[in-house]
Parts: sequence; structure tokens; C-alpha cells
Amino acid sequence: EGAVGELREIVEFLKSPGRFDRVGARTPKGVLMFGPPGTGKTLMARAVAGEAGVPFWTISGSEVTGFIVGLGVMRIKALFRKARKSGGVIFIDEIDALGGRRGRNQSHNEDDRTLNQLLIEMDGFSPTDGVVVIAATNRSDDLDPALMRPGRFDRSVSVSLPSASEREAILKLHASQRHVPLHDDVDLGRLARLMPQTSGADLSNLLNEAAIV
Repeated sequence: EGAVGELREIVEFLKSPGRFDRVGARTPKGVLMFGPPGTGKTLMARAVAGEAGVPFWTISGSEVTGFIVGLGVMRIKALFRKARKSGGVIFIDEIDALGGRRGRNQSHNEDDRTLNQLLIEMDGFSPTDGVVVIAATNRSDDLDPALMRPGRFDRSVSVSLPSASEREAILKLHASQRHVPLHDDVDLGRLARLMPQTSGADLSNLLNEAAIV
């Protein structure tokens, strides 16, 4: 719920940028979501675009890294060019694969060039373009400090493992959406309390396995 509350503000930026412009507020260019795997970071980024009614552009950090010279830079340029035309949310998954500290690969610096291009693109668009970059990572400590300065990823949102009440809500949602038949004795609230430290993905898989059985 805490992460959702912070992201609702981003939805307002995308829906009504003029409201903030009138009082001299600069809308965030980037939002970094960090937390354990399976907590719904990608789903939340999609929801931001869906709630705001704007296009959703996505790429994974691992898609733009490697030894092929210029490929990563070209893909980053193309992604931002498309987003600038119509606005929307650019989602970069596994940004630690792309945005790790520069100089970490002594054998080649192609990854550094790709990261430099991302920094240039984020500096190059204005709030009037209607673009917000949302990135997700499980390893925020590995990111290059240049990514985190104001004007790039202005906001950081922690997406933690769900609480007992949130786990119950997740179980109920999957059960109803998938039409999983539940016996009258099944108490999803009790089941949620018995499963601390489980992610939304774990709970989804649990219900799927139960349905298969």
C-alpha cells in the first residue's frame, strides 16, 4: 500500500502536468522501484500507465548490455525517440544490468557507453514531453551514483514484501480472477498469516499448484 500511495502521485503528474507547472513544480523524470523479486514492480509500473491512460514502453537492462558495439546505445535512443512522440511511461526492468557503476568491466566499456546514453536521454527530455521513466531493481546498491542525482531518478520507491492483510488480498484476487474453486473450509486469511515473508509471485504460484493438484 505504501508503494501504491507514492505512485499515485506519478499518475497525477501524467494526467494533469499543467496543475504542477502552474505552481512552478518540476515533475519527476524518473522513479526507481527497488525491492525483493516477485513483489510486483513490473505490475505497478504497468498500472501507473494504465491509470494515467498513457502508452507503456518497456525494455530490460539485459537487452541493452553486451559486447556488440553500438547496439545498446541504438536501442536506448530508439526507445526514447518513440516515447517522446506520444509521451507515457518508459519502464526499464533489471536496471542494475544496465546502470551498474561505470568502470566495473575492465575488459570492455560498451556497457558504460550504453549507460552514458541513458543519462544523456534522461537529461534531454523536458517535463512538457509527458514522459516518466520507471526503473526496477533488486540491487539498488550496485547502481552508478550518476543515475540517482536530481533530474534523473528523482524518486525512490521501496516495494517490500506484503503484510498479512496484503497477502490475504493477493490470494483472494488470484482465486477470483482465475475462478479457482475453494472448499468452504478454506480460510485464506489464516493461510496468509501462516506464510510470512512470501511475495505476490509466491502466493500466485501456490494457488496455481493447488489448482493443478
